[in-house]
Amino acid sequence: MTELDAAPDSGASERLTRSDIRTARRRLAGRIRKTPVLHTSVAGPNGPVPVTLKLEYLQHAGTFKVRGALNAMLAADATEHVALASSGNSGIAAALAAAWLGKTCTVVVPESAPHTKVAAMWSHGAEVLWFGTTYRDAELHARELAAARGALLLHAYDQSDLVAGSGVLGLELEEQVRGRPPVLAAVGGGALVAGLAAAYGRRQRVIGVEPASRPALRAALTAEAPVEVGPAPAGSDALGAGRVGHLALRLARRYDVPALLVTDDAIATAREYLWREFRIVVEPAGAAALAAVQSGAYVPAGGERPIVVLCGANTDTTGL
Repeated sequence: MTELDAAPDSGASERLTRSDIRTARRRLAGRIRKTPVLHTSVAGPNGPVPVTLKLEYLQHAGTFKVRGALNAMLAADATEHVALASSGNSGIAAALAAAWLGKTCTVVVPESAPHTKVAAMWSHGAEVLWFGTTYRDAELHARELAAARGALLLHAYDQSDLVAGSGVLGLELEEQVRGRPPVLAAVGGGALVAGLAAAYGRRQRVIGVEPASRPALRAALTAEAPVEVGPAPAGSDALGAGRVGHLALRLARRYDVPALLVTDDAIATAREYLWREFRIVVEPAGAAALAAVQSGAYVPAGGERPIVVLCGANTDTTGL
């Protein structure tokens, strides 16, 4: 196992529980948006399907990731400088959170990073450095940079404070939705499904959804270890972590989080449907969970109204 293969804080990650999510909620109180939900029906393979849409794309920075980035920075408040590797939303979220807290932020991005997301990092005051062709290349350089500058090193998705912040979304849903319907959420590196799993334990079912072309969680569950499945195509703003995080894998195994696969075409169709029917603009990751319902990859039980998380909106809108 190489240094990059090791979990960033594996000792803490083993103990991530609902109490950690509650601590994160107290830390984030008054700093993030409690995003709304929409009870509606969407077109399914055999007719209308009742769903509850969690409109998380309305979060600050247009992504759920600001929850985790801000929580991690607040937990390490003494650090004035932050560094991380990111190909997109993690860098945007970290840049905004750092600006709020008066910290400097350096984001190392691979050459494949979408320019729209790099521009968003700049807009929040981040220093953006290009390095390598993959996220893994950028991550190694970010680690070296953080050590040299004495900066707080953030991981894009595999860090306990970051995952705990993401899990606050789950506690919000408990206040907004009656009963305990299953929650469908996209899997990139796995921070969102990991946070939801830690928040709920076995109280409520969490279902991961990922592209069949990059099945990071499915491959990890099969191999019982994170596995490289390849990044998203260059310039794409699709789900493209390349591998799932160690923490996400542990929590998925502990709480039986499945990995449903959907095609890139199904994700594109769901994204276009959201725009056409609701005038909602999301990135491909934001539409992945809905794609599972509309394609039939997930079939709700009788009388069930699943929660579908629309997790991000940082995208080039010309495709719509």
